[in-house]
Amino acid sequence: MGYKVVVVGATGNVGREMLNILAEREFPVDEIAALASRRSLGTEVSFGDKTLKTQDLDTFDFAGWDIALFAIGSDATKIYAPKAAASGCVVIDNSSLYRYDPDVPLIVPEVNADDVVGYTKKNIIANPNCSTAQMVVALKPLHDRAKIKRVVVSTYQSVSGTGKEAIDELWDQTKGMYVPGQEVAPSVYPKQIAFNVIPHIDVFLDSGDTKEEWKMVTETKKILDKNIKLTATCVRVPVFVGHSESINVEFEEFLDWEEATDILREAPGIMVVDKREAGGYVTPIECVGDYATFISRIRQDVTVENGINFWCVSDNLRKGAALNAVQIAEVLGQRCLKKG
Repeated sequence: MGYKVVVVGATGNVGREMLNILAEREFPVDEIAALASRRSLGTEVSFGDKTLKTQDLDTFDFAGWDIALFAIGSDATKIYAPKAAASGCVVIDNSSLYRYDPDVPLIVPEVNADDVVGYTKKNIIANPNCSTAQMVVALKPLHDRAKIKRVVVSTYQSVSGTGKEAIDELWDQTKGMYVPGQEVAPSVYPKQIAFNVIPHIDVFLDSGDTKEEWKMVTETKKILDKNIKLTATCVRVPVFVGHSESINVEFEEFLDWEEATDILREAPGIMVVDKREAGGYVTPIECVGDYATFISRIRQDVTVENGINFWCVSDNLRKGAALNAVQIAEVLGQRCLKKG
């Protein structure tokens, strides 16, 4: 016995990863449907050893289905998620639409799985921003031990976080650098991304922060602790998949870097690789396709009374999106829903 599961946006990068991870983790599926917009109708996608043809999202009836994993933009989610939820199907949404709604739980299972029971208010659960998800997985066990006062984070985010067009732009610009006359002007990003870094993700706010930076602050407070002070600088880098973060944490009490390392080694969802030698750390290209959030470069920050620095890397299409959504579905099934 299992669940009837819908993947909405099944032809996109995250939707395809959702299907892959559902199969890899052997999520108990009795029936599965892959939905897409009308222009992608009939496109074939893989689910384990099966091939699914996408169905039309616009005409799909969610009644009788248990869980819908949404991997479409906020505008489309605003139309279809309430319809699915009203029909009795629990929506797990990867867009930003519901993340800041007080009646919708924002879940990272390693951090606040108990909050999943709040889904009953709207029949919707929100998946956090990719950069937030991997960070709070690392912060949670440290916060439990020494209580975090303040976090300073700089992100190095891959182009897959923007979507397929951004991946294509990086690829085309990179090729164009070597072929005179075939240079590719920026269209997805405001400046060239190939061989460059862009300190600008999402729109600028009146404060001077970008919305991506605001998301990290707001989501961390909702998921982990409203009293944590956090400041972020979010940067797009010429990497196809995998987000990296340089994280500085100040605690209420002293935490030795060696104890912090031991805590992180034992924490769920984390893999510590920290040898303090050339190559003894993880880079984004090495995390692709993996479930773990990788931690390296753990060390004391002697410029503050109780400080730790570390490097955090994860596959943003997995832990930052698809994997976290499937993990939410697993928690939902274990704690809240009946099979079959």
